[in-house]
Amino acid sequence: MSTIQFIQVTPTELANQISENLKDTLRTNLQTQEQVKEILTRKDVADLFEVSLVCIHDWIKKGILRPYKLGNRTYFKRSEILETLFNSNRS
Repeated sequence: MSTIQFIQVTPTELANQISENLKDTLRTNLQTQEQVKEILTRKDVADLFEVSLVCIHDWIKKGILRPYKLGNRTYFKRSEILETLFNSNRS
């Protein structure tokens, strides 16, 4: 384990660095996790975000998620879900 020294680092700079490192780590972990499965069902997306199917339906109506329809089934692209997740707090 390496030693870290906080010399002339403001709390804001430290928080930003931690936030960026956390985002990179999450992005890497989410992309490698189930990387084979690029197409997700509504249930897969609900499980990923730990929300209900009703919430997924609301997100579709609000334009937060972009669904792909095939017959009566609804699918989502994993890459678009991850982009939505990482860009959700940006103005």
